[in-house]
Amino acid sequence: MTLEKQLIQKTYYKMFINEQEDIHPIRVLGEAFQEEAKQDLPDLSSIRFAQGEVYFHHKDFETAIFKWENIINELEPWAKKNTADAYYELGLLSTAEDIYTAIDTDNSTLNTEVALQLFSLYIERGKVDAAVSTIKKTIVANPDYPNVTEIARTFFEDQQDWENAVELAVTEAKRTDSLEWFDILNAYVQKGVTKSHAPSYFSQVLILLFSLDKKKFEQLISSLWDSYKNEESYFTWLSEINHLLLNLEINRDENWTELSRLHKEAYFELIEGRYFIKVLQDFIPDLLTNWLRLADHANVVLSSAAVLSWNELFPASISTSIVSDAEKMISMTETDMDELDECLSLFDSIMSWAGVHDMGENNRIKWLVDQLVDFETQHLFITGLSGTGKSTFVNSVLGEDLQDSPTSSMVMFTHAPSLEITEITDREITSLPDFSDFQERMDRRRNALESVIEFKLPSAFLQESRVALIDTPGLKGTLHYDRYEVLKNLQVADSVLFVLDANAPFTEKEQAAIKQIQELAPDIPVHFLLSKMDTIVGEQEAIRIFDETRSMIHSYLPDARVFAFSSQYDNGQQLKELTEFIRSIRNTRNIEDKRLAKLLYFIRTTIASLLQKRIDVENQLVESVRWNEEMLMKLNGAVNQLKDTEVQKTKTITKSYRAIKRTIETDISENVSKMLQECSSLIKEDSNFSKIHLELNDEMNRRIQDYLEEKVMPKFYSSLQDWIEHCKEEFEQSQEFFNEMGEGFNHMYGEERIKLECDFKVLDDWLRDTDRMTSGFQLENVNILLRRTPSQFLLKSAGKLFGAISQNKALLYNKYKSFVENEDYSDAIAAVNKQFFQPFELFEKSLERDITYFFRSSLTVLNRSVEEARSGIQTNQEMLNNMNTNPEMFRDPLTLFEVRLRQFEWMTVAGKGMQTIY
Repeated sequence: MTLEKQLIQKTYYKMFINEQEDIHPIRVLGEAFQEEAKQDLPDLSSIRFAQGEVYFHHKDFETAIFKWENIINELEPWAKKNTADAYYELGLLSTAEDIYTAIDTDNSTLNTEVALQLFSLYIERGKVDAAVSTIKKTIVANPDYPNVTEIARTFFEDQQDWENAVELAVTEAKRTDSLEWFDILNAYVQKGVTKSHAPSYFSQVLILLFSLDKKKFEQLISSLWDSYKNEESYFTWLSEINHLLLNLEINRDENWTELSRLHKEAYFELIEGRYFIKVLQDFIPDLLTNWLRLADHANVVLSSAAVLSWNELFPASISTSIVSDAEKMISMTETDMDELDECLSLFDSIMSWAGVHDMGENNRIKWLVDQLVDFETQHLFITGLSGTGKSTFVNSVLGEDLQDSPTSSMVMFTHAPSLEITEITDREITSLPDFSDFQERMDRRRNALESVIEFKLPSAFLQESRVALIDTPGLKGTLHYDRYEVLKNLQVADSVLFVLDANAPFTEKEQAAIKQIQELAPDIPVHFLLSKMDTIVGEQEAIRIFDETRSMIHSYLPDARVFAFSSQYDNGQQLKELTEFIRSIRNTRNIEDKRLAKLLYFIRTTIASLLQKRIDVENQLVESVRWNEEMLMKLNGAVNQLKDTEVQKTKTITKSYRAIKRTIETDISENVSKMLQECSSLIKEDSNFSKIHLELNDEMNRRIQDYLEEKVMPKFYSSLQDWIEHCKEEFEQSQEFFNEMGEGFNHMYGEERIKLECDFKVLDDWLRDTDRMTSGFQLENVNILLRRTPSQFLLKSAGKLFGAISQNKALLYNKYKSFVENEDYSDAIAAVNKQFFQPFELFEKSLERDITYFFRSSLTVLNRSVEEARSGIQTNQEMLNNMNTNPEMFRDPLTLFEVRLRQFEWMTVAGKGMQTIY
């Protein structure tokens, strides 16, 4: 055992007792101490050091400390360390720490042992940071010291200090080249505790592991890839790992199955349409380059196709040598991948994206794709010029008069146990419960070509022939209509049956139409049906026409077959022959490959249509903003007109009412004054002048009451009726104006959206109120002659004083009569007017409010329309700004779908020599 090991284990004392093992060490060392003390220059430090160890082992720590404190030779640093150990055991941790930290030595073993003791002490005292610092310094100073890295790893794991644990694993892996440390690092990565580290942190350790063990290298990359996958640093990881792989000598023959899988999954996830191309262009080329370099056999064709498709859309982004390798490998390798499923997956991705971005349901294209994957049924596309007998042929074959008018939409007739008719448009799928609904659709002209009708019915002919008949609207011989309307769904067909009229077969128009069909779908065979043969007089003439027609057809289409048909022939025999004819033209060879090519065609046209939709949407938004701005201006003008009308009508109506009121007031003033003056005739010389003023006052009130009730009120009522009639005319003028205004707006809206209805109930309320208020009037007695004016006071007092003296009556008579005839009754008349018009005060005050109610509903409608127009402008402008600010949000996903499409087109070519459809 080495000296350092003895010092570490505190067994240095055994050097003194090797030959005397049966005697207790204390006695042996005591005797040795006594012997050494007898020397002239005794060296007692070594014996004291050994004695301290023995006392320490026997837990006599105080005695051990006493012994070690008196060491003055080369063992002094170890004695200090042992002293600190004793204090540690005694629980005096602070003292122990002070002694440990005071030890100064060049001995690396001692320093390491002191550090480990301090490390344990710090843990016990709860000084975790100090413990971490101490163990990290120890590893740097003496990493090869036994168990020190293992102690550190265990501590970091217990503390869940993954930052330092990962750092330790990486450092030790690079220092020792030990695969064990790489395994520990991989475990940390799988545990998910390395995500906080930048991907570049692991580059050097990966390069080292590549040289040590390629399988473990692949495993560690796989773990890191999974850990970064859903993190913000994922793109940084992709960039870092692909840069690293580019600089390594990778041999595809080493079977990098896991790395190939990771590159494949990453590539397809990235081009799903969630990311902008400007982001992907930074690392997709390197990703594809590495995928091709390490692709396993199952992914060679797929990676090659990915490289070629990306390079086509983004030329020069991938090195020419890699592109050349891809071309070479795809030409030499066949793929066993299920291309149909992959293409359907791509189509579903496009449809999902379109749905999320409000690009419509796209039901029609979905239905067409569903038909393509039905490999058991042949699709016979029936076409021809209008009037050649297509509908008659379909009716004869199906044994029912299904179409009594020209076809307006594409109709697919298929066999089914029961009748089921469905209309499919891009926006919706509608079940047509009755045959009459189907006929109504056939009679429709507007937007008819935008829908497809699926007509399922029990049919022995369709079932036995395993065929679906696709009836189409008649061709017109015009390029745009035929090519882009009737023949736009041509690719769903397996064969074309072109119907000719036997009376004028294979005309120039028909030849031009056939040329268009061949240009659109050169791989779809075209055959012919010569209809209306029963209209040809004589069998020989019919044979001649058939032979000549077939000869003309074969000069254009040598492989085309011709079938003579007539609705008048024996139906049973003709159907049998037609069945044989259809079987002979069934295009079943390589049907799956051909349908796959058609599917790729529809995917391409779908991408193009979505791009066009984007342009259409933008144009619609621009037009919508412009239109709403124009409508907003006109609606605001209409609101102002309505408010002006309301103000004008309010002014007119209230003015006319007040004019009536003033007229009545004037009548009352003039007539009541005269009436009161005439009451002077009631005064006689023999009147009782002491009470005459009371009698006159009562009579005056009675006459005013009669006058108001019998003359004034009827006149007022009549005037109010005329006034209400006048108001009605004013209101009706306004309503007529508003009706015209509403019609104008509805014409611009294209629908009955605005209805400006005024509230004529206001007139009913006025009629009711005026009837009630003019139905009667009761005047409360007005104090006419009982007032306290000086003249009245003197007359009343004189009457009471002199009324009984006969010679004074003549004087009073003349005075009273003169007074009544000349008195100013303005106050009394004012009181009468006030009483008379008091019931009408509230009515007059509410006129403006009532007129406002009359117009309120129309104003509300216009204000709501103004808000709708303003909201439409804001919403559409925001959408337009968003589209113009981030055009890549729409364009990039479609471009990436095109990359995937082109990839599958390359794959269909691999090993098959099949021409793709563009």
